[in-house]
Amino acid sequence: MLGLLALLLVVWLVFVVVGVVVKGLAWLLFLGLVLFVVTGVVGWVKRSALGRR
Repeated sequence: MLGLLALLLVVWLVFVVVGVVVKGLAWLLFLGLVLFVVTGVVGWVKRSALGRR
């Protein structure tokens, strides 16, 4: 599960980089940032929940 989250974080970072490099794709930059933050939060919550057991 954490491997999947790590993969998603990498994919979202690629989206951010492409959004920065290609000036017409500013929406991709914002989408990548939002998805990166959401995925990080979900990963953090799941990691915390697994550690409490």
